[in-house]
Amino acid sequence: MADVTLIDTLSGKDRRNATLRHPEKAKNPETPVLRKPDWIRVRAPGSPVWKETRDIVRENNLVTVCEEAGCPNVGECWSKKHASFMILGDTCTRACAFCNVRTGMPGPVDPDEPENVANAVSKMGLNHVVVTSVDRDDMADGGAHHFARVIRAIREQSPQTTIEVLTPDFLRKDGALEIVVEARPDVFNHNLETVPGLYLTVRPGARYFHSIRLLQRVKELDPQIFTKSGVMVGLGEERNQVLQLMDDLRSADVDFLTMGQYLQPTRKHHPVRDFITPEAFKAYETIAYAKGFLLVSASPLTRSSHHAGEDFVRLREARAARST
Repeated sequence: MADVTLIDTLSGKDRRNATLRHPEKAKNPETPVLRKPDWIRVRAPGSPVWKETRDIVRENNLVTVCEEAGCPNVGECWSKKHASFMILGDTCTRACAFCNVRTGMPGPVDPDEPENVANAVSKMGLNHVVVTSVDRDDMADGGAHHFARVIRAIREQSPQTTIEVLTPDFLRKDGALEIVVEARPDVFNHNLETVPGLYLTVRPGARYFHSIRLLQRVKELDPQIFTKSGVMVGLGEERNQVLQLMDDLRSADVDFLTMGQYLQPTRKHHPVRDFITPEAFKAYETIAYAKGFLLVSASPLTRSSHHAGEDFVRLREARAARST
């Protein structure tokens, strides 16, 4: 029997009024969800600390990418009181073929969200926090001002906490990137997700070289901000395409590369083409370091914000070592 990841397709407190989570995928043909190899198995969440983290998230009316994207590491991270907050609502204006975040027309932005995120960060006692968002193509600034308000609210309540943002691409949102950079996050992350040859099928609303330029522009605006990007493998990419992607990121002076295995959320999503072995991930890591990245995290279960706090410490140490 296939090892299937089950994700709710319906939402809403009253299921009689529920809507499809991914209406744009409803007519997609169903594809088999491949059985996961042993190296991808994870424990189900449920520890006391996991429940405490969940309660803090609920009490502050927050959304996490851990839940919305169906991250396999949620049990591990929440058991350490690590959560990645997803701002600007739970509904994305894009319809990427790999993503489990709800798609559609988003509602209004919660004006109390910056303060609520800051409260949660303080209660959890986080040394490092990751703040991401849905795409908000419906907003004039793509949500950039809201990102800046969240950063400032966290800094006010928890001045010692380092802040990592994982932003959308702000496509056709002139000046939006500058607003976020001006708020001075410690790490600016924007994921390429896949190789350029797969963008039309995997990430059709985005533009590969725009994303590269976005990361390059961060360094031009503030060279002290660490830049980071992530890619999934197993979507059908070829090895030489991944190596070229690494070169493109290094041409933009990106510091940190994350690489993880794509896992298919439902039968309507893009299928997994290959399960990449831990040995192949290790080879990618070795090559990436040789290309000049300060830090590389490459493994089947690597995700953008997995071990982000520990990785930030390593990133800072790597920069200091290189500058001596």
